[in-house]
Amino acid sequence: MRFTPIAAALFAVLLTATAVPATEFTINMVNKDASGNAMQFEPAFLKIAAGDIVHFVAVDKGHDTETLPGGVPDGADGWRGKISQNLDVTLTVPGLYAFKCAPHFPMGMVGLIQVGDAPTNVDAIKALKLPSKATTRLAELIAQ
Repeated sequence: MRFTPIAAALFAVLLTATAVPATEFTINMVNKDASGNAMQFEPAFLKIAAGDIVHFVAVDKGHDTETLPGGVPDGADGWRGKISQNLDVTLTVPGLYAFKCAPHFPMGMVGLIQVGDAPTNVDAIKALKLPSKATTRLAELIAQ
């Protein structure tokens, strides 16, 4: 069988291309973080690549994780975990994902994941109507 130069080059690329495995991250849901702050995600901010996996771990009971309404990029799915249960999510759409612990949301238990380098939904996240402590905490995380 004869290959044209283009076909041979494409064949060589396909032979040498390997899939990059997803990186895995853990966010702990805790009553108190390492700095002594109550009701926190630790870390509360992550920057990851599309396709990476985030493990939410209920270190302390009574926590959950769910995306904030309007807090995900266009075309992305949100998530909703159960109280005191771990949850794994794979994020594939670039942008910011804002999330909360429903029972401790008024206390400011929110977090933010940035997928990719250039989130396009920063203004939408900043415009979310949240309880006062959650608004303050989310603004701190966006500044990161």
